[in-house]
Amino acid sequence: MTETLERLLADIRACRICVERPDGRPLPHEPRPVVVGSRTARVLIAGQAPGLRVHESGLPFNDRSGDRLRDWMGVTREEFYDASRFAIVPMGFCFPGYDDKGGDMPPRRECAARWHGRLMAAMPQIELVLAIGQYAHRWHLGARRRKSLTETVMDWREIFFSSYRPKILPLPHPSWRNTGWLKRNAWFETDLLPLLKGEIRSRLQPK
Repeated sequence: MTETLERLLADIRACRICVERPDGRPLPHEPRPVVVGSRTARVLIAGQAPGLRVHESGLPFNDRSGDRLRDWMGVTREEFYDASRFAIVPMGFCFPGYDDKGGDMPPRRECAARWHGRLMAAMPQIELVLAIGQYAHRWHLGARRRKSLTETVMDWREIFFSSYRPKILPLPHPSWRNTGWLKRNAWFETDLLPLLKGEIRSRLQPK
């Protein structure tokens, strides 16, 4: 029996596996899975995991990283949060907490193992995946991922223009902590972003 997207999203939003049956240390706070599924979106945004601000609001990319990502994509906030246009599926659905240095912990491993394959199968209309950060690269690209995030993003042409479907564009995380990376890799803005904006805009038009 085919799993319906609506039932799958309801199950994800009720998920407590990282507290009740964790892979390692349990989540240090109450789960609040953040995910946007869609039957019509042609673009899937595969981020890392919600930060604290997103955890508190329940709205994905509701922070400065989201502002930068929307600028990269060339979309308005209204367009970005239109579930008929964009699905948003982070590698970890809940804010993972902070490490000893005050940085965000990696996405919880339980999420991708339990839910991601099923979500992709329930959204066969997806044409383009924006794989944001190394964890999304690892899951969506598999053996096509290069040794480092920089090498993977630098190889975006070969990845994007391959015969694999859906198409994938590997991106760095839009965190403001990566401003230095963006300055060192000016080709990202001059070469990759124009294609990204064009691909997004073309998929916002009716078929």
